[in-house]
Amino acid sequence: MIHLETDLEKAIYTQIENVQDPEIGLPITELGLIYEVKALESKAHIKMTYTSMACPAGAQMKSEVEEACLRVEGIDDVEVEIVWSPKWNPKDMASEFAKDTLGIF
Repeated sequence: MIHLETDLEKAIYTQIENVQDPEIGLPITELGLIYEVKALESKAHIKMTYTSMACPAGAQMKSEVEEACLRVEGIDDVEVEIVWSPKWNPKDMASEFAKDTLGIF
């Protein structure tokens, strides 16, 4: 679980919870793809990853995260940074709900 320091960061994360990985059909927050949410004044900075470097839905998810952030009152600029470290591992990063849904034990 990521650390959210302010109400604005919590509001941003709540909006991101609506973004799904279109191939897996689960929210990217449940999959553990969001590594960091920061808000400084009216700008959101998001660190996220994809399930793989060759993720065909990556650009779509990044765009949907940007749109989700802009729905938060007070946010008018967004930077989504795609990172590869740490490498995404569903056994360690996905929620229990996502693991159960994906059959990861």
